[in-house]
Amino acid sequence: MGDTRVADRGLAEDGTIRREGSLSRVPAAFAPVVEAARSRITEAFGATRLHSAYLYGSIPRGTAIPGVSDLDLLLALRDGPTEADRATARSVEAALDAACGPVDGVGILLFGADTLLSELERHDMGFFVACLCTPLLGDDLATQLPRYRPTPLLARETNGDLCLSLPRWRSRAAGATTDAERRNLSRGVARRIVRSGFTLVMPRWGGWTSDIEESAEIFGRYYPERIEQMRVAAATGRTPSTDPAVLTMLIDDLAPWLAAEYIAVHSEKAPRP
Repeated sequence: MGDTRVADRGLAEDGTIRREGSLSRVPAAFAPVVEAARSRITEAFGATRLHSAYLYGSIPRGTAIPGVSDLDLLLALRDGPTEADRATARSVEAALDAACGPVDGVGILLFGADTLLSELERHDMGFFVACLCTPLLGDDLATQLPRYRPTPLLARETNGDLCLSLPRWRSRAAGATTDAERRNLSRGVARRIVRSGFTLVMPRWGGWTSDIEESAEIFGRYYPERIEQMRVAAATGRTPSTDPAVLTMLIDDLAPWLAAEYIAVHSEKAPRP
């Protein structure tokens, strides 16, 4: 039988968003990378500090490309991360990046388990853990979180703060002096824009996807006048650009329009401390 995800738009039979990743989907080339991550995280944080660890992104979705895809990890700690925890995470990132040839960079997010389970994060980082993260170590926090549907509330709480990113992006763009800085910025900006464009229309489309090209095309069904810009964003999210004109289009045109449209449709995300 074929993949039912296309037909059901990433939803389970009850209409809730299905968890998108699995250790069984990890491509063979990345299996040693995942095992190395498991070992180094356990060694670095230990059971007394680490509640649970998760993979997310293309590797657990089974779409990772050796030499192109990065390794994305989220660690839930038993209480809020300290500066020592962040330093430890940076050391683990560097060690994995140096030792694991198939990956192009390693990133680790740190949160306290209580934060991930909090009411404030219920439809943002809680959703992220429950639907977009794959358990790697420890007790899965998803068992304590609800099942999620593609609702306006979910849209608001996941990306209703895009407007807050604009000043930071403009500052980084103005200060970028190397191609490496421009590539890094363009990739992050483009991916965030595509995610926001998709979640803007997600309740109307009635499903979930993390595929960047599919996200852009779904957005374009509802905003055809912006589809070509969103396609550029999707392409840049895959292959970062050093072209200042691409950054200018993304940061000074598409992103401000999208941020304003998002607030008009879904209102702003609940403020964080």
